Amino acid sequence: MGDRFGKLTIEDSTDQRKGGYMVWKCRCDCGGEILTDTRTLLRGSIRDCGCSGALRPGQRDIRGERFGMLIALEPTRERGPRGSVVWRCRCDCGREVLAELGQLMAGNRKSCGCLSHPPLKDFAGRRFGRLTVLEYAGKEAGMHRWRCTCDCGKETVVGQTLLQSGKTRSCGCLQAVTYRENLKLIEGTSVTMLQAVKSGRLIKSNTSGYNGVYYDKRRNRWVAQITFQGRTKYLGAFRELENAVRARQAGEEIYDEFLERVGNTGSTEDTSKEGGDRKEG
Repeated sequence: MGDRFGKLTIEDSTDQRKGGYMVWKCRCDCGGEILTDTRTLLRGSIRDCGCSGALRPGQRDIRGERFGMLIALEPTRERGPRGSVVWRCRCDCGREVLAELGQLMAGNRKSCGCLSHPPLKDFAGRRFGRLTVLEYAGKEAGMHRWRCTCDCGKETVVGQTLLQSGKTRSCGCLQAVTYRENLKLIEGTSVTMLQAVKSGRLIKSNTSGYNGVYYDKRRNRWVAQITFQGRTKYLGAFRELENAVRARQAGEEIYDEFLERVGNTGSTEDTSKEGGDRKEG
C-alpha cells in the first residue's frame, strides 16, 4: 500500500480480478478515486483518474476518421489490455460501439458487428419454395430464425440465412418425396437399387468385391446370400470364392424375373400394401 504510479497512490486492494490480476483502489493527486489492475499500473497505461483528459500527449486523435463502417466520435478513459485508447464510434447502421484504437488502425474492427451478423429482415408473409413465413421466432446460435408453414401443412422453424440462400425450401417433405421418387418403388421394391445391383455396383458394406458374398471367418467359408422384398435367403457356404459367386449369380434370377414382370419401366408408383422402403442386396 502507498505505492505511487504517476498521480495515483494505491490505497487498498479489492476482491476483484481483471485478466487474473489484482484490482486496486487508487487515490489520484486531484482527490479522485479509480479502480485499476496491477498490470495496467505497471505498464503505465493509466497514471491518473482521468483528470488529465482521455488522450495523453503524443497519443493519436482520430476524431471524425472513418474505419470501415465506423466513424470515431470521441476517446474514452477506458484502455485496452495493452493500454490502447478505447474510442466511442458510430456505425453506419446507427449503433454506437466502443473500439480500441489498435483494432481500428489494424482494420480488425470495421463495424458494430452488423457486418458479421446479418441484420434482421422482415420476412413475415414471404414465400420460399414450399414455405410461407408466419412470424419471427427469435435468434439462436447467431442466426435469426422464422416460423414457417409448409405446403404439406407442417410447421417448422428455419434460419434466415437458409431461407435467403434457398438451401431450405420445405419442412423436409420435399426431400423425402424426391428420395422416394428416385428409388422408383414398385410393390415396395426399389427398381433403381435392383438395376444398380445388376449393373455390378457394389453396396457400401461389401468387402468381397461381389454383392451378396462375404467371408465367414468362424467357418472359414465364403457365404452367398440374397435379399429381396425384406427377406434374406441363404444360398450356401463354399471353400472357393468363385463357387459362392456362381451361387449368388444363380440366386439373382429372382431379380431378373421381377424386373421382367414389371417391364423394367421404372414407374414411381408404390403398389405394395405396406408402402415401405426396402433395400435389396
